[in-house]
Amino acid sequence: MSALITPTTVSTMLEGDDRVVVLDVQYELGGRSNDELYRDRHIPGARALDLDTALAGPPGAGGRHPLPEAEVLERALRQAGVEQGDTVVVYDQRTSLAAARAWWVLRWAGLDSVLVLDGGLDGWERAGYPTSTEQVDPPPGGVSVQPGSQAVLDAVTAAQVAEAGVLVDARTPARFRGEEEPIDAVAGHIPGAVNVPMADLIADDGTMLPAEQLRARFHAVGAHRGGSAPVGAYCGSGITAAHSVLAMHEAGIAALPYIGSWSQWITDSGRPNATVDAEGES
Repeated sequence: MSALITPTTVSTMLEGDDRVVVLDVQYELGGRSNDELYRDRHIPGARALDLDTALAGPPGAGGRHPLPEAEVLERALRQAGVEQGDTVVVYDQRTSLAAARAWWVLRWAGLDSVLVLDGGLDGWERAGYPTSTEQVDPPPGGVSVQPGSQAVLDAVTAAQVAEAGVLVDARTPARFRGEEEPIDAVAGHIPGAVNVPMADLIADDGTMLPAEQLRARFHAVGAHRGGSAPVGAYCGSGITAAHSVLAMHEAGIAALPYIGSWSQWITDSGRPNATVDAEGES
């Protein structure tokens, strides 16, 4: 079943179901905070949820965006008014990059019904729906977080997937090849990984490509629907990896994210780094 939802469907759900909670997870890496973006404009009735403080733990040995502590995530969701059994719709500005991270983390935390607004807030506005600047302060919810409800890769299992299956690197080709690294201290990629940049998975308007096109893109690197080989995804810090996992979900391919990703992989100097030159991987 698709995890993507259209603006029209979200609007219809909000009109007729009080068990639907919309979470605004707008995010800019190194830019404006979720609070600023939310105050600028959001879907009427949506509640803000910050990626850096609710959907990730503090940066460190686990990478730049490790998994959050369960009690931190639970507190943030309760502050947003989420109850057990609610259907949760998540959205960001446009590409579902942050929304995909929310989709995966909330499912990892045991929430059963999490949907992503395809095309984000831009798509909502393109469809003719209004936005709001009004702060929403709902009564506290009673949701209980169950961490580990979805499996996740670590450095050891990510390397195993790269060797025995397909490990997708979601970063730009230049970062994958090791030609540049604007964020992390070391350039390169996990040996055996294949590069499927996030930009190849979305349309010009920020929506996800149709399932058949996603399937073709992942089949081209060996990740097959119903295949027996394990499939995983990683990126720089575990955010874009969740977007790749969402795209593969839409294509009918089961995949796991390596949340620590490259920023965690390079914390151990004993782990190998691969680069690509004119003659191929080295």
